[in-house]
Amino acid sequence: MRTIIAGLAGLSITLAAGAATAQAGPATAASAGKPSVETTSIGDLVDNAKTKAVLSKDLPALLSYDGLDQIKGMTLRDISKYPQANLDDAKLAAIQKDFDAIPTS
Repeated sequence: MRTIIAGLAGLSITLAAGAATAQAGPATAASAGKPSVETTSIGDLVDNAKTKAVLSKDLPALLSYDGLDQIKGMTLRDISKYPQANLDDAKLAAIQKDFDAIPTS
């Protein structure tokens, strides 16, 4: 757990410039539909109680990450490109499976 938090802490410096660009991108526009690790922004995932519960279960270090505000415009797929995130394809698939299990009402 400490490794994840320490790794995510390194993202704040690396991602500060990219986050502003990502906020204006398609991630926020796509968030109106079903939640996705590919297209829904982290900010939208955190702001939604149901998807935040998934993140709390599957990726709790993200919610306590000091630089969370800096990466809210990015998607989970975006941050998975950084080794510090410790977020591989298998973990993304597990998170997506949990998003897909959220009732649509």
